[in-house]
Amino acid sequence: MRAAVVSAAGQPPVLADFAAPQPAAGEQLVRVRAAAVSHVVKARASGAHYSADRQFPFVAGIDGVGTLTDGRRVYFALPRLPHGSMADQTVVDAGLCVPVPEGLDDATAAAIANPGMSSWVALTERARLQPGETVLINGATGTSGRLAVRIARLLGAGRVVATGRDAGALDQVRALGADAAVPLGADAKGLEGRFMREFAQGVDVVIDYLWGQSAESLLIAAAKAGRAEMPTRFVQVGSASAQDITLPAAVLRASASVLMGSGLGSVPVPRLIEITGQVLHATASGDLKIAFTPVAFDDFDQGWAQDDSTRRTVFIIKTAEAGNDR
Repeated sequence: MRAAVVSAAGQPPVLADFAAPQPAAGEQLVRVRAAAVSHVVKARASGAHYSADRQFPFVAGIDGVGTLTDGRRVYFALPRLPHGSMADQTVVDAGLCVPVPEGLDDATAAAIANPGMSSWVALTERARLQPGETVLINGATGTSGRLAVRIARLLGAGRVVATGRDAGALDQVRALGADAAVPLGADAKGLEGRFMREFAQGVDVVIDYLWGQSAESLLIAAAKAGRAEMPTRFVQVGSASAQDITLPAAVLRASASVLMGSGLGSVPVPRLIEITGQVLHATASGDLKIAFTPVAFDDFDQGWAQDDSTRRTVFIIKTAEAGNDR
């Protein structure tokens, strides 16, 4: 069968032939219809992600949309290695599948499932967002950040603050529902001051997609402007800017802020799948949208190299046994 195969560390996946999977007890065979590229997918393929297996060869992709042998159309996640979602077929634990709602097309479901789940989980399972609270999205101009703004609104946030480097993109995010925008820049002191003005008004939750300097400035500002009776819940989701930060220990001692992560390992996987189902239903009802670029699977090698932070790449996988006509 066709598959996006990673043959060695540091090498990108290429479209090649790979042995078709055979489901074991408790697994489902999935004929894949659509699979999206994400930061996690690229990081795992390169071996840089903390959840990477580093056993070669393997098929890229951690989730997608496909049909089971009984014809049901499902979103699925975490195929059994060495299989992945970017292939004609894969195998997954039967408990890691949820139905795709009628009216929601394959590509949209594949594009929105992972980033939508990530934001939803960060806000609900980790931050425990309450209606009317203020949410600051650090890194709101990318695909995941824009979606987080919409989800924060959908879940009842009273005020949403967005950060980003591109002024034009920040204007677009405000149109999506952000009440205020904080431009990010190289001046750490100036950025800290801008953040302190937001914390002076009250910031209950920070969802951080960047890490790096902006996260440092946020945590320092929270310590300087925060109040013990109103601690900020800082949820670390992504590291688009840097893998590490330098944070003085006194910042944490002087602050009532709660620092936590959100990702594989912080929430049970069955719960992640359950929440993905909620995201798909919200998308089917028109509450959520995402920009994406569909790419034929035969053009995988060119599509993998595409890099647009505002649009996801979704591979459309057609086979002779199961067309992709939805």
